[in-house]
Amino acid sequence: MSPIIDIYTHIFPERFFEEMIRIKPDLGNMGKRLRGITKLFDLDARFREMDQFGDYRQIVSLPNPAIEDIANPQDGMTLARIANDTMAELCRKYPERFPTFAAALCLTDIEASVAEARRAIKDLGARGILLYTNVAGEPLDDPKFEPIFALMAELDLPIWLHPVGTASMPDYPAEKKSRFEMWWCFHWPYETSVAMVRMVFSGLFDRYPKLKVITHHLGGMIPYYDGRVGPGLEVLGQRTADEDYSKILPSLKRPHMDYLHGFFADTAMFGGGAHATRCGYEFFGADQVVFATDAPLGPIAKTIETVTKLDLAPDDRRKLMVGNAEKLLNMKFG
Repeated sequence: MSPIIDIYTHIFPERFFEEMIRIKPDLGNMGKRLRGITKLFDLDARFREMDQFGDYRQIVSLPNPAIEDIANPQDGMTLARIANDTMAELCRKYPERFPTFAAALCLTDIEASVAEARRAIKDLGARGILLYTNVAGEPLDDPKFEPIFALMAELDLPIWLHPVGTASMPDYPAEKKSRFEMWWCFHWPYETSVAMVRMVFSGLFDRYPKLKVITHHLGGMIPYYDGRVGPGLEVLGQRTADEDYSKILPSLKRPHMDYLHGFFADTAMFGGGAHATRCGYEFFGADQVVFATDAPLGPIAKTIETVTKLDLAPDDRRKLMVGNAEKLLNMKFG
């Protein structure tokens, strides 16, 4: 039986968490919640759950908060290096549990982040990097971040794209913050979607055709709003009077939806119904969807159950559970 590769899971190595709390002691409810999710720290509890699913392995990365949001560039790079050293140590100690990891960075220092990404991949065994959908409020398509995309295209390894945002982003102009955790429920998929489309519109994938990006939670809103994103944006600029967008779509080498179909997307939908997972699976296709649960923040068993309900052909199921991960990471899992 083929192994299950859970490509998008999260972990807090103890030394990293201690340094994060030292640098940012006022994390408030976010810090309390993260401390309360014991499997982020407690490997025994984590392994007991993993053992329920046979040959099941996790690719690990940091969870929120984004390093750029909690530390200055110097402290942020210190945190990133500690995170990468400690995740690499876990992968060396438990290779049958954690085959590899996605490296942490702090893009408020782009030059140091490029060097750290190269170190984490070449020296520590990372098989890609984790980026957040904005960098301390700045868009990923800002030209100053281009060196990190150039590096990942050169190395032919993926970027894990993770949504980010807090209650400080209000739902209504009259309010000072987002209420009822709508920032998490709805703003994060929106963040993912905007980052994806802007990466396309910036021409990033024309400049770096080998660039591979794994979008969390099955591509945010993109599969479910393909009419608005596709035909709706074919008339880009007709709704805008103060900026000229007329040259954006003609500047691309392919229709903009082609690029969006080329993203990779994971199944981490919090155990959501098969209808939502099926929509995302059909949008991205059998070769672009990877199995992930968001563990321990998301459920493993329910996600496997949801994927099973897709009733995929054996070859397509293997692609989803392990084959596409092998292709992305340039690794063999048996």
